[in-house]
Amino acid sequence: MEVGSATRVRTSIQLGALTFIVFLLLFLLDNRFRVLPDAIHNALPAHTPGLVITDITLATCSSLNLLSSCRLDAQKWHRIEKDLYLNKGWLNHAYIHIERKKESELAETDRVILDVKVGRLDPVTSEKGQGAERWESRSGGIWLKRTSKRHASDSVKAITAVDVLFGADAVEARPGWEILDQPILLSNPGDNQEARLTVRRGPHVPIERPTVRVNKDGKFKIMQVADLHLSTGLGVCRDAEPAGHNGGKCDADVRTLEFLGSVLDSEKPDLVVLSGDQVNGETAQDAQSAVFKFAEMFIKRSIPFATIFGNHDDEGSLDRLALMQLTQSLPWSLSLPGPSSVEGVGNYYVEVLARSKSTSHSALTLYFLDTHGYSPDERQFRGYDWIKKSQIDWFKSTAQNLKQSPAHQGYHHIRMNMAFIHIPLPEYRTQDDIVPGSGTFAEPPTAPGFNSYFKQALVEENVLAVSCGHDHVNDYCALSKDPKPDLWMCYAGGSGFGGYGGYSHVIKGGYHRRVRLFEFDMDDASIKTWKRLEYGETDKRIDEMIIAQGGSVVAP
Repeated sequence: MEVGSATRVRTSIQLGALTFIVFLLLFLLDNRFRVLPDAIHNALPAHTPGLVITDITLATCSSLNLLSSCRLDAQKWHRIEKDLYLNKGWLNHAYIHIERKKESELAETDRVILDVKVGRLDPVTSEKGQGAERWESRSGGIWLKRTSKRHASDSVKAITAVDVLFGADAVEARPGWEILDQPILLSNPGDNQEARLTVRRGPHVPIERPTVRVNKDGKFKIMQVADLHLSTGLGVCRDAEPAGHNGGKCDADVRTLEFLGSVLDSEKPDLVVLSGDQVNGETAQDAQSAVFKFAEMFIKRSIPFATIFGNHDDEGSLDRLALMQLTQSLPWSLSLPGPSSVEGVGNYYVEVLARSKSTSHSALTLYFLDTHGYSPDERQFRGYDWIKKSQIDWFKSTAQNLKQSPAHQGYHHIRMNMAFIHIPLPEYRTQDDIVPGSGTFAEPPTAPGFNSYFKQALVEENVLAVSCGHDHVNDYCALSKDPKPDLWMCYAGGSGFGGYGGYSHVIKGGYHRRVRLFEFDMDDASIKTWKRLEYGETDKRIDEMIIAQGGSVVAP
């Protein structure tokens, strides 16, 4: 019995070893020659689920050639809906097309793209380290490295998505994406912005909405950036001061973003609020490229940001909802479209949680509202639109519900509230309320002609301050007194060189771009505000003052 038992054990071990060797050989052979049937392949887990890109091509067409077409066979090709000439070519148009397939549907003849480059020469001859790699040429100077090797689609190198961005200063803001160094080579490019391929490797990376929280020292700093006015491409400076700075050379977006980056690095805010007109619609033929430029500034610094829209953002290639969906999809973004039942896009709130990481209690609530664009009734109310009744009702009901929520009831210190808008409220016009030393009143506030009395709702719901943009060269704060101080109304001042400045007849030396900061101290329930300049006294806190103390509005 013992001999038979030992024999069976030895036989089992030998069979197990043989089975392992057979499976290992099958795996190695299949990895190279794909010897297993498709039914088994389809059951194997895919490391990169979803689609992979198997080919990229460029289709061009001309208004002079009726036989040319910019749309290839839709059964095979997916067209990226961006004219590489940005619809500015008199006769020429061009579109990138991609062939994409599900990994489970890849055939023996399909070749997965592992790398993409753009250039006039074969990368094997123009770049070091390419060895004997084989690159396939496509129109537009596009070169593809493809393979039909088994499991190539599982590789983290496999290209799974392709897009197009524009401009010599184009950047990527999406995780897993990489923008190519060289622009697509177009015939007769003229003065069009450079079109650049950008590719994603591996699967889509899900984005989690960040949590914002008061710091251990009880403070929370917000940097408000108003009126960036970014373009597709470098942008053209308007009213740059001083006129001879940098030898008179000025690329609007480059100078704007350098300023923004310098203040981010010195102030290190806990949150950035972009209060509208981030995109200069008229010069942003590809709004996505403009959005990525400001978003990348915060993403690479791991700073949460929240956006609302101005009257220019949606004058480019994307409407308000598309812009918000794009911004919402990015890392570190707190932006939300808000309820569809409320007029506008971007009516939402952000809760800043108490300092302890073990609590979900709210110490500070920030409200964001869409002030829309231009007046819907120019004959009676010229100029700009106003905050609508549905928005005010939403704001009041939200504020009242939050007061009764466990997140608010559980916070046993003094809570504070603030709001951000783009177009100023009509009450900003009351010159008697402007606080001396708080900033400059350089242009008449272009507030709506119709007053929907949102200011009253802010006061009723204990909002201590509201801050706007829109009028670039105003950067003052006004203190509403009815009859006692009840609401601070501030301007941030314009930050972008793509928007107007000037007003040298009012402001000595002309207007210098700026941003506004708010620092909340939850220990004494106070708010402090100041500004930072792009030129001149760049290291100084400008017009610093305390606007709230003990959770109440105070006069300076």
